[in-house]
Amino acid sequence: MSNSDLGDFLRARRERTSPADVGLRDTGRRRTPGLRREEVATLAGVSVDYLVRLEQGRDTNPSREVVLALAQALRLTDAERSHLGILAMIGGRHDLCPSAGATADATVPSTVLALVDRLVDTPAFVVGPYNDVLVWNAPWGELVDPLGMISGEPPNLASYVFGDDRAASVYVDWEAAADEQVGTLRSAVVRWRDDVRLAALLDALRTLPEFERRWSSHTVAAKGRGTKLLRHPDHGELRLAYEVLDLPDEDGQRLITWLPADDATARVLHAERAPAPVSPARLRVVGDH
Repeated sequence: MSNSDLGDFLRARRERTSPADVGLRDTGRRRTPGLRREEVATLAGVSVDYLVRLEQGRDTNPSREVVLALAQALRLTDAERSHLGILAMIGGRHDLCPSAGATADATVPSTVLALVDRLVDTPAFVVGPYNDVLVWNAPWGELVDPLGMISGEPPNLASYVFGDDRAASVYVDWEAAADEQVGTLRSAVVRWRDDVRLAALLDALRTLPEFERRWSSHTVAAKGRGTKLLRHPDHGELRLAYEVLDLPDEDGQRLITWLPADDATARVLHAERAPAPVSPARLRVVGDH
């Protein structure tokens, strides 16, 4: 994470916020998009000079009160508020981030492997902090293999969403899926700023216009549960309720399960897993051959 990340995020949110969003009259005579610095400073109760210092990265340690005031002034979402708080807490103090060269561990604990394997009735998989799919069970693999979602070594959901032509038709709400992927990677950069693997992934993704647009605007999105709609070539539209469970370690891994959100999807998932029980050997772990 660089000293300018806090400032870049504040500037991006300011430029994204319209006068109408904060109850101001828009005269239509604006040289730049969004709010003026003077308007944000007034709404937050800080000086324009201080806001300039924050946006330019010359001050990276705002107080809790200032962070809360800016979050309110810019009408940040809960996910954006959390992200701003982390950026403000860390600021230029790299000692609060993992050490230089730190790499997220891709090894899934054996207990988690056993848990995923035992979810014989539920599509389940584990992702790392960069959206690499590290392990999945047979119900999930059989469901998404026709979608192209588990290509690559390791498969990466961000690369799939932005780089695979099939993704735009698979995700009914592709925009939300894209924002979610970028938001996860934004959070990863804060913790693993010097990881060569993450840097290479971002370099590749930033050559793709839709990713670069979101990355440059500092898109932040985080969800722990929700419903997504997928178009499946064999089964039509599937409505899936997902749960995201953060695993209690320092590696940023998450266990994700998919449950049917309507009767039609339930019938599809039941048919997919039907004729025989899943054996432990069908658990897919990245790196196994």
